[in-house]
Amino acid sequence: MSIVDEALKALYGHGDREDDHALDAAASLIAAADRSVDAELARRGEEFVRSLWTRGWQPADLVRMARRELSDEHVRLLAGIVRAETARYERLPHRWQAQLDALDDLAVWTAPDRFSYATAVLELYRLLVRLPRLDAVGPVPGEALPPAVAGEPKTLSRIRALLAKAEATTYAEEAEALTAKAQELMARHSLDEATLAAGAPSPETPGAVRIGVDPPYEQAKAILLDAVATANHCRAVWNEGFGFSTVVGFEADLEPVELLYTSLLVQGTAAMTRAEAEQRAGGRKRTKSFRQSFLLAYANRLGARLASTSRRVAAEAPTLLPALASREVAVTARTDELFPETRTSRVRAAWDEAGWAHGTSAADRAGLRPPTPRLPGPPSPP
Repeated sequence: MSIVDEALKALYGHGDREDDHALDAAASLIAAADRSVDAELARRGEEFVRSLWTRGWQPADLVRMARRELSDEHVRLLAGIVRAETARYERLPHRWQAQLDALDDLAVWTAPDRFSYATAVLELYRLLVRLPRLDAVGPVPGEALPPAVAGEPKTLSRIRALLAKAEATTYAEEAEALTAKAQELMARHSLDEATLAAGAPSPETPGAVRIGVDPPYEQAKAILLDAVATANHCRAVWNEGFGFSTVVGFEADLEPVELLYTSLLVQGTAAMTRAEAEQRAGGRKRTKSFRQSFLLAYANRLGARLASTSRRVAAEAPTLLPALASREVAVTARTDELFPETRTSRVRAAWDEAGWAHGTSAADRAGLRPPTPRLPGPPSPP
């Protein structure tokens, strides 16, 4: 039995119970051994990661879990293992390269001593081997992949550029106009896809993508993502324990949903920061309930406005309504197939009237359609 085998046996000999004495004993075995064991230890990490690919995990999922459960040094160790494992493949599944590119900012961790290094590696491996199976949302490295597509659709590039400008500007009116145009492009892009499907039915079936929903205020963020997904003919299912939502939909809708959600979250967070500054200037302390209520109101109002915009654009092409309905039925069926057991949950948040009012106003200013005269309406209930 190799030194690495002995160390892993000592570490895992206690079942699901984490035992610090067992961890210390296993790390001591590695630390006392010749540095030649490091190569075998690294290979074991790649094997653990490879097995997780076949169990539904993707690079971003693993990094998210390491951040939630461990520390920065573990995240950097994991990034190195993921890079080494994925370098074996000539081609990777769609979206994986972007997840790997996100690891480029993570510097290699240099441990202060052998024992610290061995301890961190074994803590990471202990997490990896205990991760459960997830529902697959795409192919696994090494499997047959569809033909690679050069570049991205022009519409998606335009949406990306508009949202980037909306996030960067300091002028609310400009951000409103840019975001409105992006949403219009998203809605019309979806209609174009429905037109193609109506004219020549495609064998394409709904796919799925996982989107991180990070703390704090995860519930409000998950509600915002659900609103964006629903308005754009997708479904979102939140996994609170693992910190992500799975968005199910046709490929043409998935990436625009992620782009719009990310942009609206950036804009909403900036608006919340400005609102808090106003509160502090008025002598009121910043509170958690203010932030929770702000983001919940922001998500609630945006959900209604997104749905209204989607209906308005679809009404411009009434002959496509049956095709859109058919696609939404397919998305619902695929969601039920992936998640046969889901449940709704009540919103858990302290109520703050000022936070709700500011969040509602911020959602109104986000602007999801070209400016038109509006009549005042009743406020949304909390």
